[in-house]
Amino acid sequence: MSASFDNTTNTLPPSTGSKANDLPPLVTERPPRVLIAGAGLGGLFLGILLEKARIPFEIFERSAEIRPLGSIMCLSANILPALEQLGLLEELMSFSKPSQGVTFLTDKLDLIGKNEGTPAELVGYDRLLCARPELYDMLLKRIPSGKIHLSKRVLSFEQNHEGVKVHFSDNTSMHGDILVGADGAHSAVRQHLYKTLTKEGLLPKTDTLEMSKGYISLLGTTESLDPAKFPEVLNAKDYFVIGDKDTPYTWTMFTIPGNRICWNVVVQLGITEIADEQFSCSDWVPQQNQKMMDSIRHFVTPHGALGDLFDATPIECVSKVYFEDMLFETWNHGRAVLIGDAAHKLLPSSGAGAVNAMQDAVLLANHIYDIKPTSFDSIKTALSDYKNERFEAIKDQYPQSHISAKLIFGHTLWERIIRYVVFNWLPKWLQHKQLLKDTAYRPQANFLPQAPKRGTMDAIPQNPSKRTQGEKEEEETKKKAAVSAI
Repeated sequence: MSASFDNTTNTLPPSTGSKANDLPPLVTERPPRVLIAGAGLGGLFLGILLEKARIPFEIFERSAEIRPLGSIMCLSANILPALEQLGLLEELMSFSKPSQGVTFLTDKLDLIGKNEGTPAELVGYDRLLCARPELYDMLLKRIPSGKIHLSKRVLSFEQNHEGVKVHFSDNTSMHGDILVGADGAHSAVRQHLYKTLTKEGLLPKTDTLEMSKGYISLLGTTESLDPAKFPEVLNAKDYFVIGDKDTPYTWTMFTIPGNRICWNVVVQLGITEIADEQFSCSDWVPQQNQKMMDSIRHFVTPHGALGDLFDATPIECVSKVYFEDMLFETWNHGRAVLIGDAAHKLLPSSGAGAVNAMQDAVLLANHIYDIKPTSFDSIKTALSDYKNERFEAIKDQYPQSHISAKLIFGHTLWERIIRYVVFNWLPKWLQHKQLLKDTAYRPQANFLPQAPKRGTMDAIPQNPSKRTQGEKEEEETKKKAAVSAI
């Protein structure tokens, strides 16, 4: 049966991949073929899960080479059980360190307060700190050779009841059953999907708004430091240094194995001239990063001058990113679905965006696993179920990310007042209660053996697998029928 894609607005040459008549029939017992746009942490994690579930997939990355940001990752009980299911926890711990909490200091290195975190005896896992590139490399090694394709920038896609056809900028295309947009805050999949829905009058007005950009961040990871020159690197302490009204920056230092420091400098837009210059500059080259670094290298840290950490970091490994935020309402339509920053861009906190993307991947993999038989209706149902199960958890985090950003990175008068109130008046038990609530959300893959229960607290139950339940009921029915026949 051949597909009937509408190519009236498509000027691309014929596909160099599969032919239209290679599309699966309307209903098949084969698992759906998943096309993943984006080889970030969320896309890789989804690929690993699908491989475990024996679901065919391909990953397409727009860049010609893969170079993840050299930032810090903080992995907690929210995602560690899923990593344990995949057999990755032990390797993760080999290049991570347990967090001892965070100390907040003024730009004069006076104590503001401390966040001790939650004890492992209660939540079951230590909070682990690692460099993002090392986490990325660990996941990348688990993707079978040949399943990641570079220089594949999505231009457009079209879908109907028989499949989805994705067109790339190199004049090739690919057919599949499901398209996953894991391609970041400026997702090409989302942009094309929303363009199509707008023409059909189906896109909510809230999804047409621009993402807000409130902060600029420079980040990097030093090379191995000499403890004789940087003795604090051996203390394994982590710091947030928050400037005053005359120094409206926040700079952070996290030590990681190998006597290295992941550092991050965040400045609020509209406060300093150098930040606004960086924002308006479209030339994101090392020289531009160096200009901003030169203007702040005199800032003090427990490790010495901030410039000393800059000098120990190769300039080509320094990244500049915007802190943007937007909670999109539309995550799926037909055979297309969004995960990670493509669906929800939250103000970040030590890799929270990546952790959310990996949680998305877990729940999406669960619902894709439940697709049986493979049909347009079962695919639409699965993708809608994924969004419905995941959306409220993200919605709860959205205001929290704003409060956290104001608390740590904000430098307006009102934000300084909030910071003073939180660090001086907010009861510790209330902060602890929120941390426990956040930690209780820890999705796992339904189709793999569950990670052992760790800690004394209970996790929030997740929706069970429809497929597994159906198979159990079918097996019970067969057993009863066999008994009756005796």
